[in-house]
Amino acid sequence: MDPRELLNRAGLPPEGRAEPLAGGDMGRVWRLGPYVVKTDPNPPRGLFPAEARGLDALAAAGVRVPRVHWVGEEGIVLEYLPPGADDWAALARMIAGLHTRPATGYGTDRPVFLGRFELPVERSTDWREFWTRGRLQPLLDASRERLGELAGPLERFVRGFAWPAEGPVLVHGDLWSGNVLMAAEGPALIDPSAWHGERAVDLAMMRLFGGFPEAFWAAYEAVRPVPPEVREALPAYQLYFLLVHVHFFGSGYLAGVRRVLRHYGFL
Repeated sequence: MDPRELLNRAGLPPEGRAEPLAGGDMGRVWRLGPYVVKTDPNPPRGLFPAEARGLDALAAAGVRVPRVHWVGEEGIVLEYLPPGADDWAALARMIAGLHTRPATGYGTDRPVFLGRFELPVERSTDWREFWTRGRLQPLLDASRERLGELAGPLERFVRGFAWPAEGPVLVHGDLWSGNVLMAAEGPALIDPSAWHGERAVDLAMMRLFGGFPEAFWAAYEAVRPVPPEVREALPAYQLYFLLVHVHFFGSGYLAGVRRVLRHYGFL
Protein backbone atom coordinates (compact mmCIF):
# COMPACT_ATOMS: atom_id res chain seq x y z
CA MET A 1 0.00 0.00 0.00
CA ASP A 2 1.14 3.54 -0.80
CA PRO A 3 2.25 5.11 2.52
CA ARG A 4 0.50 8.34 1.50
CA GLU A 5 -2.77 6.45 1.51
CA LEU A 6 -2.24 5.52 5.15
CA LEU A 7 -1.56 9.16 5.99
CA ASN A 8 -4.80 10.02 4.22
CA ARG A 9 -6.71 7.40 6.24
CA ALA A 10 -5.17 8.81 9.39
CA GLY A 11 -6.37 12.29 8.46
CA LEU A 12 -2.79 13.54 8.32
CA PRO A 13 -1.40 15.78 5.56
CA PRO A 14 1.14 14.24 3.13
CA GLU A 15 4.61 15.47 4.05
CA GLY A 16 7.42 15.35 1.48
CA ARG A 17 8.41 12.30 -0.53
CA ALA A 18 8.30 8.77 0.88
CA GLU A 19 11.83 7.82 1.96
CA PRO A 20 12.39 4.08 2.62
CA LEU A 21 13.83 3.30 6.05
CA ALA A 22 15.67 0.26 7.38
CA GLY A 23 13.74 -2.26 9.43
CA GLY A 24 11.45 -3.73 6.81
CA ASP A 25 12.39 -7.41 7.01
CA MET A 26 8.71 -8.33 7.41
CA GLY A 27 7.07 -5.29 5.85
CA ARG A 28 7.83 -1.84 4.47
CA VAL A 29 8.82 1.28 6.42
CA TRP A 30 8.93 4.85 5.12
CA ARG A 31 9.57 8.30 6.48
CA LEU A 32 7.31 11.10 5.26
CA GLY A 33 8.36 14.29 6.99
CA PRO A 34 7.41 14.04 10.68
CA TYR A 35 5.83 10.60 10.24
CA VAL A 36 7.01 7.00 9.95
CA VAL A 37 4.60 4.75 8.04
CA LYS A 38 4.75 0.96 8.30
CA THR A 39 2.75 -1.37 6.06
CA ASP A 40 2.76 -5.01 5.07
CA PRO A 41 1.31 -6.57 1.90
CA ASN A 42 -0.34 -9.39 3.84
CA PRO A 43 -0.13 -8.80 7.61
CA PRO A 44 -1.52 -11.29 10.13
CA ARG A 45 -4.71 -9.89 11.57
CA GLY A 46 -3.97 -7.83 14.66
CA LEU A 47 -0.25 -7.30 13.93
CA PHE A 48 -0.21 -3.51 13.85
CA PRO A 49 -2.75 -3.00 16.65
CA ALA A 50 -0.54 -5.25 18.82
CA GLU A 51 2.47 -3.07 18.02
CA ALA A 52 0.53 0.04 19.03
CA ARG A 53 -0.53 -1.55 22.32
CA GLY A 54 3.06 -2.53 23.01
CA LEU A 55 4.31 0.99 22.41
CA ASP A 56 1.60 2.39 24.69
CA ALA A 57 2.52 -0.10 27.43
CA LEU A 58 6.20 0.80 27.20
CA ALA A 59 5.40 4.51 27.31
CA ALA A 60 3.26 4.00 30.41
CA ALA A 61 6.23 2.22 32.01
CA GLY A 62 8.52 5.21 31.43
CA VAL A 63 10.18 4.14 28.18
CA ARG A 64 10.67 6.67 25.38
CA VAL A 65 8.88 5.46 22.24
CA PRO A 66 7.51 7.14 19.12
CA ARG A 67 3.97 8.42 19.45
CA VAL A 68 1.30 6.39 17.64
CA HIS A 69 -0.66 8.75 15.37
CA TRP A 70 -2.88 6.08 13.80
CA VAL A 71 -3.15 2.31 13.56
CA GLY A 72 -5.26 -0.10 11.53
CA GLU A 73 -5.06 -3.63 10.20
CA GLU A 74 -3.16 -2.43 7.14
CA GLY A 75 -0.47 -0.40 8.88
CA ILE A 76 0.62 2.08 11.52
CA VAL A 77 1.65 5.75 11.47
CA LEU A 78 4.25 6.77 14.05
CA GLU A 79 6.09 9.90 15.08
CA TYR A 80 9.50 10.29 13.42
CA LEU A 81 12.23 10.69 16.04
CA PRO A 82 15.21 12.67 14.70
CA PRO A 83 18.56 11.01 15.39
CA GLY A 84 20.84 12.13 18.20
CA ALA A 85 24.09 11.18 19.88
CA ASP A 86 24.66 7.71 21.35
CA ASP A 87 23.87 7.63 25.06
CA TRP A 88 24.32 4.06 26.25
CA ALA A 89 24.14 4.95 29.93
CA ALA A 90 20.74 6.61 29.46
CA LEU A 91 19.51 3.63 27.48
CA ALA A 92 20.69 1.28 30.23
CA ARG A 93 18.92 3.27 32.93
CA MET A 94 15.72 3.33 30.89
CA ILE A 95 15.71 -0.44 30.27
CA ALA A 96 16.74 -1.21 33.85
CA GLY A 97 13.86 0.97 35.02
CA LEU A 98 11.48 -1.02 32.83
CA HIS A 99 12.85 -4.24 34.35
CA THR A 100 12.34 -2.94 37.86
CA ARG A 101 8.56 -2.49 37.61
CA PRO A 102 6.83 -5.62 38.99
CA ALA A 103 3.75 -7.17 37.39
CA THR A 104 1.11 -9.47 38.88
CA GLY A 105 1.67 -12.42 36.54
CA TYR A 106 3.04 -13.64 33.23
CA GLY A 107 1.60 -13.30 29.75
CA THR A 108 -0.93 -11.02 28.13
CA ASP A 109 -4.67 -10.59 27.72
CA ARG A 110 -4.45 -9.36 24.12
CA PRO A 111 -2.76 -10.69 20.96
CA VAL A 112 1.00 -10.16 20.71
CA PHE A 113 3.43 -11.14 17.96
CA LEU A 114 7.12 -12.03 17.74
CA GLY A 115 7.81 -10.81 14.23
CA ARG A 116 4.79 -12.17 12.36
CA PHE A 117 4.43 -15.13 14.72
CA GLU A 118 1.30 -14.83 16.87
CA LEU A 119 1.89 -15.91 20.46
CA PRO A 120 -0.73 -17.58 22.65
CA VAL A 121 -2.94 -15.26 24.69
CA GLU A 122 -2.89 -16.50 28.25
CA ARG A 123 -1.95 -15.61 31.82
CA SER A 124 -0.14 -17.58 34.50
CA THR A 125 1.66 -17.14 37.80
CA ASP A 126 3.94 -20.14 37.09
CA TRP A 127 6.87 -18.98 34.96
CA ARG A 128 8.27 -22.37 33.97
CA GLU A 129 4.87 -23.64 32.87
CA PHE A 130 4.02 -20.46 30.99
CA TRP A 131 7.42 -20.15 29.31
CA THR A 132 7.61 -23.73 28.12
CA ARG A 133 3.95 -24.14 27.11
CA GLY A 134 3.05 -20.62 26.03
CA ARG A 135 6.27 -19.44 24.39
CA LEU A 136 8.76 -22.19 23.51
CA GLN A 137 6.41 -25.05 22.60
CA PRO A 138 4.53 -23.12 19.88
CA LEU A 139 7.84 -22.21 18.25
CA LEU A 140 9.11 -25.78 18.58
CA ASP A 141 5.97 -27.04 16.85
CA ALA A 142 6.21 -24.44 14.09
CA SER A 143 9.89 -25.13 13.34
CA ARG A 144 9.97 -28.91 13.98
CA GLU A 145 10.45 -29.89 10.34
CA ARG A 146 13.47 -27.61 9.95
CA LEU A 147 14.94 -28.68 13.29
CA GLY A 148 15.33 -32.27 12.09
CA GLU A 149 17.42 -34.36 14.49
CA LEU A 150 17.70 -31.40 16.89
CA ALA A 151 13.98 -31.50 17.71
CA GLY A 152 14.18 -34.34 20.22
CA PRO A 153 17.17 -33.10 22.25
CA LEU A 154 15.77 -29.58 22.16
CA GLU A 155 12.40 -30.64 23.49
CA ARG A 156 14.05 -32.62 26.30
CA PHE A 157 16.21 -29.64 27.16
CA VAL A 158 13.29 -27.21 27.24
CA ARG A 159 11.30 -29.47 29.56
CA GLY A 160 14.20 -30.35 31.83
CA PHE A 161 16.02 -27.03 32.21
CA ALA A 162 15.65 -25.14 35.50
CA TRP A 163 14.49 -21.81 34.10
CA PRO A 164 15.35 -19.16 36.73
CA ALA A 165 12.63 -16.70 37.72
CA GLU A 166 13.04 -13.35 39.46
CA GLY A 167 9.42 -12.26 39.02
CA PRO A 168 7.27 -10.84 36.23
CA VAL A 169 8.00 -7.46 34.63
CA LEU A 170 6.98 -5.85 31.35
CA VAL A 171 9.47 -6.92 28.69
CA HIS A 172 10.05 -5.34 25.30
CA GLY A 173 10.13 -8.88 23.95
CA ASP A 174 12.32 -8.35 20.86
CA LEU A 175 15.12 -6.18 22.17
CA TRP A 176 17.91 -6.39 19.60
CA SER A 177 20.02 -3.35 18.72
CA GLY A 178 17.96 -2.66 15.58
CA ASN A 179 14.98 -1.83 17.80
CA VAL A 180 16.92 0.89 19.63
CA LEU A 181 16.90 4.48 18.38
CA MET A 182 19.45 7.00 19.59
CA ALA A 183 17.14 9.97 19.17
CA ALA A 184 17.75 13.68 19.69
CA GLU A 185 15.67 13.67 22.88
CA GLY A 186 17.36 10.51 24.17
CA PRO A 187 17.34 6.76 23.51
CA ALA A 188 14.03 5.21 22.44
CA LEU A 189 12.68 1.72 21.71
CA ILE A 190 10.60 0.59 18.74
CA ASP A 191 8.93 -2.58 17.38
CA PRO A 192 7.99 -4.20 20.70
CA SER A 193 6.61 -7.67 21.33
CA ALA A 194 5.50 -6.53 24.78
CA TRP A 195 4.15 -8.90 27.43
CA HIS A 196 4.80 -9.70 31.08
CA GLY A 197 7.69 -12.10 31.51
CA GLU A 198 11.14 -12.52 32.98
CA ARG A 199 13.69 -9.82 32.18
CA ALA A 200 16.02 -12.63 31.09
CA VAL A 201 14.02 -12.69 27.83
CA ASP A 202 15.22 -9.17 26.99
CA LEU A 203 18.73 -9.73 28.31
CA ALA A 204 19.09 -12.87 26.18
CA MET A 205 18.11 -11.07 22.98
CA MET A 206 20.45 -8.16 23.74
CA ARG A 207 23.31 -10.65 24.09
CA LEU A 208 22.37 -12.83 21.11
CA PHE A 209 23.31 -10.55 18.20
CA GLY A 210 25.45 -8.03 20.07
CA GLY A 211 25.35 -4.29 19.47
CA PHE A 212 25.24 -3.28 23.14
CA PRO A 213 28.69 -2.12 24.30
CA GLU A 214 30.22 -2.68 27.70
CA ALA A 215 29.29 0.89 28.66
CA PHE A 216 25.65 -0.17 28.39
CA TRP A 217 26.08 -3.29 30.51
CA ALA A 218 28.05 -1.50 33.22
CA ALA A 219 25.33 1.15 33.54
CA TYR A 220 22.56 -1.48 33.50
CA GLU A 221 24.21 -3.58 36.21
CA ALA A 222 24.68 -0.48 38.38
CA VAL A 223 20.88 -0.13 38.52
CA ARG A 224 19.69 -3.74 38.17
CA PRO A 225 22.42 -6.33 38.83
CA VAL A 226 22.02 -9.68 37.10
CA PRO A 227 22.38 -12.67 39.46
CA PRO A 228 24.70 -15.53 38.41
CA GLU A 229 21.88 -18.03 37.83
CA VAL A 230 20.17 -15.66 35.38
CA ARG A 231 23.44 -14.87 33.61
CA GLU A 232 24.18 -18.58 33.16
CA ALA A 233 20.68 -19.16 31.77
CA LEU A 234 20.85 -16.47 29.05
CA PRO A 235 22.06 -18.85 26.30
CA ALA A 236 19.05 -21.06 27.08
CA TYR A 237 16.69 -18.10 26.85
CA GLN A 238 18.16 -17.27 23.44
CA LEU A 239 16.47 -20.40 22.07
CA TYR A 240 13.21 -18.45 21.94
CA PHE A 241 14.65 -16.04 19.39
CA LEU A 242 16.71 -18.65 17.56
CA LEU A 243 13.59 -20.75 17.01
CA VAL A 244 11.60 -17.87 15.52
CA HIS A 245 14.52 -17.19 13.17
CA VAL A 246 14.64 -20.86 12.17
CA HIS A 247 10.90 -20.72 11.50
CA PHE A 248 10.98 -17.59 9.35
CA PHE A 249 14.47 -17.55 7.85
CA GLY A 250 15.56 -21.16 7.67
CA SER A 251 18.29 -23.60 8.63
CA GLY A 252 21.06 -21.01 8.81
CA TYR A 253 20.08 -20.44 12.45
CA LEU A 254 20.35 -24.12 13.42
CA ALA A 255 24.00 -23.57 14.31
CA GLY A 256 22.86 -21.30 17.12
CA VAL A 257 20.48 -23.96 18.43
CA ARG A 258 23.30 -26.54 18.37
CA ARG A 259 25.57 -24.12 20.21
CA VAL A 260 23.06 -23.78 23.04
CA LEU A 261 22.46 -27.51 23.35
CA ARG A 262 26.21 -28.19 23.40
CA HIS A 263 26.75 -25.47 25.98
CA TYR A 264 24.47 -27.32 28.40
CA GLY A 265 25.66 -30.81 27.44
CA PHE A 266 22.59 -31.93 25.47
CA LEU A 267 24.56 -32.75 22.29
